[in-house]
Amino acid sequence: MDSAVMLVPFFIALFIILSGIFTVKQQTAAIVERLGKFHSIKNPGLQFKIPFIDSVAGRVTLKIQQLDVMVETKTKDDVFVKLKVSVQFRVKPNAVYDAFYELENPYEQITSYVFDTVRAEVPKLKLDDVFLRKDDIAVAIRREISDAMSEYGYVIVKALVTDIDPDHAVKNAMNRINAAEREKVAAEYEGEAERIRIVAKARAEAESKRLQGQGIADQRREIAKGLEESVDILNRVGINSQEASALIVVTQHYDTLQAMGENANSNLIMLPNAPSSASDMLGDMTASFVASQQIGEKMKEKSLELKQPVKVKK
Repeated sequence: MDSAVMLVPFFIALFIILSGIFTVKQQTAAIVERLGKFHSIKNPGLQFKIPFIDSVAGRVTLKIQQLDVMVETKTKDDVFVKLKVSVQFRVKPNAVYDAFYELENPYEQITSYVFDTVRAEVPKLKLDDVFLRKDDIAVAIRREISDAMSEYGYVIVKALVTDIDPDHAVKNAMNRINAAEREKVAAEYEGEAERIRIVAKARAEAESKRLQGQGIADQRREIAKGLEESVDILNRVGINSQEASALIVVTQHYDTLQAMGENANSNLIMLPNAPSSASDMLGDMTASFVASQQIGEKMKEKSLELKQPVKVKK
């Protein structure tokens, strides 16, 4: 019984000693008050205080913290938009006293400055400019909050506009405008491609016609040369030009019949096969050529008469 009574003071003394010992985590500062009044700031590690007289009033983290604020405001072109602003801040190591005692709720204070700055800057800009100049808005927010919070021991590390969310109807309209613009550009490219195809096709057709005409001219020139040589050969064996021409016409006539007969799907028109048919055909062709030449000469003479000046009698 006596030994138990003797242990009581020991446990009381041990409790008192342990109540005066506490630890402070890394990147944290502890505020120690003595009888309700600020006494000291304890840094990370094992710390001591007077039991029942000193007390830890609170702890202040020195880590970088982030506060996300959603702000709804109106742009210059009367479009309501929501901005998400992320503010990164921390407490100055040498201003822990101000950060703990000067502000009751630093989060609400920072939120108020964010609302005030955003609603002062965004209404000056149109919606498209809000997207383009979001970094300028973030700089203005950081500058405004830094000036206000520095006297309370806070440092604003960074302010970011992380999201811009217009009204749903406005986003749909913007998407339709973007789609229409892209369709317009696509139509312009398609029209240009079609124009290039048409021009290339026209050029190809023109080149084909030119080559075709050149081929026909060369063919006719060779045919005429062959006919001339044939007539010369026949003349040398005593056949005059008229008989030679008739012989050539008859030969070409039978060659044509033979070529048409080789094709089963061709239509064959039979010409008179009398002995004088070739001569009559040649005569008709010659008469038509002569008549055409005479008509051309008469038209030429009439054109020259019309071009002569009319003499006026005085």
